[in-house]
Amino acid sequence: MTEPAPSTAVRTRAPGAEATPPRPRAHGPRARRDALTARAGIAMYILPALALVGILLLVPFGYTVYQSLTEYDGISPAEFVGFDNYVTLLGAERFHRSLINTVIWTVGTLLLPVLLGLLIAVLTNASGWPVWVRYAFVLPYAISGTATGVIWGFMLRSDGAVNQVLGAFGLDSLQQEWLLSWPMNTIVMILAETWRAVGISIILFLVGLQTVPRETVEAGMLDGASGFRLFRRIVFPQLRAVTVVVVGISIANSLRVFDVIWLLTQGGPGWLSETLAVTMYRQTFVLSEYGLGSAVAVVLAVIVVSVSWIYLRQQMPKRG
Repeated sequence: MTEPAPSTAVRTRAPGAEATPPRPRAHGPRARRDALTARAGIAMYILPALALVGILLLVPFGYTVYQSLTEYDGISPAEFVGFDNYVTLLGAERFHRSLINTVIWTVGTLLLPVLLGLLIAVLTNASGWPVWVRYAFVLPYAISGTATGVIWGFMLRSDGAVNQVLGAFGLDSLQQEWLLSWPMNTIVMILAETWRAVGISIILFLVGLQTVPRETVEAGMLDGASGFRLFRRIVFPQLRAVTVVVVGISIANSLRVFDVIWLLTQGGPGWLSETLAVTMYRQTFVLSEYGLGSAVAVVLAVIVVSVSWIYLRQQMPKRG
């Protein structure tokens, strides 16, 4: 009688069970090739954009920084002077006044266009105001800053339309030298810029109002909210993203405003209504002090980038 041969254990699958597919090798040569190919494809799209930004923005800015460290009048060879131009700016009364005027412009052209734009957008969107009122405020946005300066110069000069209208109504005591004294000229120029810039705020806020869910508004009305309370509690929180964009655009534009000021007062009387952008232009192209003008340009660029970055950083949603 012979003994049975030892049996070999065989793994069998249950009927109907599917075979487990083999796991792909995560770190094999093929995976590395695919990763390199994907990165190369991304680089092909990004590098041209980076090169364009470098050529059009970074290279000129780098040259401006270098020129701010030199003394150059456009004729004689440039002489390296280090940070002397920045020291000169810090001790110059004109530069201090430019900083003050820039702050005034930033506050004025931030609050007025944003608040007026929000008010007009809400009134023309939810109330019985006619649509032409909206267009009356939006159309000036299509006008360039140069045209705005010409129009308001015709109105605000000493024998201009505003003083003539006041005189026609017997209000001679209200007639002013609107553009010849500070801070009156700065105030009226801010109003002129507000007249032009409020249009973009209205457009963006109208877009935001169209995205507010009607169900949310109706739910707030059922809870008893109405009028300003309904707007403050229900509608305005829905406009946060649009408000961030509008305020960001207003900050950037107000810090570098130039055309309206130059056409209306050229920074005068003297240099009392200059902002940093006007000071930069005068030092560079009128007085041919390219080193000082470049130093003002660098300071202005640092302020614009820093303020915009801080503002956007504060508005970004917090993680974690």
